[in-house]
Amino acid sequence: MKLPPYAELLGLMVEPGDAGPPVLMMPFVSQVTGRPGFLHGGAIGGLLEMAAIASLQHALEADGALQAGAKIKPINVTVDFMRGGRDKETRALGIVTRLGTRVAKVEAHAWQDDRDRPIASARMNYLIVRG
Repeated sequence: MKLPPYAELLGLMVEPGDAGPPVLMMPFVSQVTGRPGFLHGGAIGGLLEMAAIASLQHALEADGALQAGAKIKPINVTVDFMRGGRDKETRALGIVTRLGTRVAKVEAHAWQDDRDRPIASARMNYLIVRG
């Protein structure tokens, strides 16, 4: 799976797992620090967007469209911050809720200790330009 260059800046890693959409992990390092001891909101938003893209790539691969040269272009992003991200690893997972021929809708959730207590979530729409 090839993530955008911003994923490298955030230090994101794809965690090994089952055949489903990938879980991304962002370590707590100085590049993602906001106020002392907390994650920057932009880093959390970036993690959510990268998780959504990874999930959409996974869905397009399963559909056979990614090999056919499909490109993913963001339409809009809405992020809801629920609690402050502390100084620890943060994980995120994207879920494709609709995969149409031209538009995809994706949700993403970020958490730290407990997957059922997200620190932020996002809803995103993407334009799919098929090759």
